[in-house]
Amino acid sequence: MTEGSTSATAGCPAQPSAAAKPPYLGFGLGLRTQHYADILDGDPEIDWFEVISENFMVRGGQPLAILDRIAARYPVVMHGVSMSIASTAPFDEDYLDGLVALAKRVEPKWISDHLCWTGVHGVNLHDLLPIPYTREALDHVVARVHHVQERIGRALCLENVSTYVQFNRSEMSEWEFISELARRTGCWLLFDVNNVYVSAFNHGYDAMDFLNGIPADRVIQFHLAGHSDMVNYVVDTHDHPVRGEVWDLYAAALRRFGPVSTMIERDDHIPPLPELMQELGHARSIAGAVLGPAVAHPAA
Repeated sequence: MTEGSTSATAGCPAQPSAAAKPPYLGFGLGLRTQHYADILDGDPEIDWFEVISENFMVRGGQPLAILDRIAARYPVVMHGVSMSIASTAPFDEDYLDGLVALAKRVEPKWISDHLCWTGVHGVNLHDLLPIPYTREALDHVVARVHHVQERIGRALCLENVSTYVQFNRSEMSEWEFISELARRTGCWLLFDVNNVYVSAFNHGYDAMDFLNGIPADRVIQFHLAGHSDMVNYVVDTHDHPVRGEVWDLYAAALRRFGPVSTMIERDDHIPPLPELMQELGHARSIAGAVLGPAVAHPAA
């Protein structure tokens, strides 16, 4: 780490104060424009919505007006794609200002982003790029998580990304890195089940090692999504239904972590809302079989 790198001890506490764990929300979907009318005109059996933060970090207009209406009816969580928490570039403080303003408006249950970097030198590459799992990188990310948490006034939630390359310089596994990051910052964890499957397949490790290697008490959300099978590797494309091997890993995650707010991500080839709700119903049925009916229908 060079440009913009900061020490984890520079004004940052070694141990964060304990924060109350966010509530269990049940089963949700990513909010997509294709489904606005169905959601606003009906009463679909969806427990909560995840919104892409950057889509609503605007001064006004129709998107915010629709979000206001949905947030009045459903719990909402904010999920970002360009915080670039692991970058060596200084934070875009205007971006953080916008994130804080949106959070004040919609009062999300939590705010999440990805454990990765998305750009440097003022250029956003619009991709979720991997980091080396070294002690130096860990110190750097710890300091940046503390900074963000001070700005947003709450613990940040961080998601594991799918990866397609590994660094020879890595000094620990991804799950060891994530565990130590959570311990030192008090951040929450978004366990992306599909990303774990994708990375494990691509790099040849056992997905259960990842699942068993992170602290169960820090996991507050699951992502489920589809991927593309390229035979020798798989790609996290979010344009297919959830595959059987990911459903199996989801069941294992439920046994390990217990009730965790679960949602399905679909970012391309987005089907009609009833089709996605049928898939969400499958997640409910798996959770009910593993943990009991009260988990599958928390509002009942």
